[in-house]
Amino acid sequence: MDTKLFHTDDNEIAEAGEILRNGGLVAFPTETVYGLGASAFDSDAAKKIYAAKGRPSDNPLIVHICDKGQIKDIAEEIPESAKKVIDNFMPGPVTIILKKKSVVPNDVTAGLDTVAIRFPLHETAQKLIKAAGVPIAAPSANLSGKPSPTKAKHVVKDMTGRIDAIIDGGECNVGVESTIVDFTGEKPVILRPGGVTYDDLKGIGLDVEIDKNILHSIAADEVPKCPGMKYKHYAPNAEVTVVEGEKDAVQSKIKELLEQTEGKVTGVLTMYGAVYDKAVMLSAGSTNKEYAKNLFAALREFDELGVEVVFAEFSEKDGYGLAVKNRLYKAAAQRVIHV
Repeated sequence: MDTKLFHTDDNEIAEAGEILRNGGLVAFPTETVYGLGASAFDSDAAKKIYAAKGRPSDNPLIVHICDKGQIKDIAEEIPESAKKVIDNFMPGPVTIILKKKSVVPNDVTAGLDTVAIRFPLHETAQKLIKAAGVPIAAPSANLSGKPSPTKAKHVVKDMTGRIDAIIDGGECNVGVESTIVDFTGEKPVILRPGGVTYDDLKGIGLDVEIDKNILHSIAADEVPKCPGMKYKHYAPNAEVTVVEGEKDAVQSKIKELLEQTEGKVTGVLTMYGAVYDKAVMLSAGSTNKEYAKNLFAALREFDELGVEVVFAEFSEKDGYGLAVKNRLYKAAAQRVIHV
């Protein structure tokens, strides 16, 4: 399959919209990560997403809209608690889970009676959804299990020859996937942390809980209610270990670990600005918000540089900390050292 590379020109977005209407796949930028889109009302197109990514079929997709009015077209009811999030954070990096209408195929929701809905803030994403004339079902536009793409070149590497088109919209501003909040139970629950933080949600008066599996994967026999809950995610080829704690203790431990990995190509993802001998160093930034934006690109760069072992400095010191921790712990397959 030849994969077309588009930019954000209106004519090219219109062509991409036509591809989606005709059952094709288009990767597109959002404020969080690049998405791999298909018509949310086309069951066969949804199956193509799973095939292109190598994604397990019980892992549901998120339906992207370009107008709040579209929510009532795909969801049975909108609780008052969900309306608070819609009014305050949409468009933006948040996804809400509601009971679905039958118009949404089971292949989009992985057989669940719920649907995950997001209204992206990114202008190109909104234009594409309008051009397609239908909501777009989309997971992240990477091979399943790999770090999510925050630049078009990441999508080109993973998806060329697998999908119909890629829209290059530059680098994503947030850098980690949307916060997912489930509104189908007795109380709203954060299933995945992201660009809208727990404190943000509490700040609008939402009585919300954090799911116990935020930092772990659910059991093999459980059905995931949203992306990111069950399978291997965000993992580079390199073996990642998170070293979490205060600056001096983290740096001391990493220096000790570097001595133990002599002979391997080793990298350090830095948060504190330290200099490590005999290691490839990439900066994640000095805040968790910067860390979120830079994390996936850094993990991919370590792979490009042939790094075999990565030590990641980390301290959960602001509202984005939980989102970063969620991705880091999963990228590291729970290899975490607390100091």
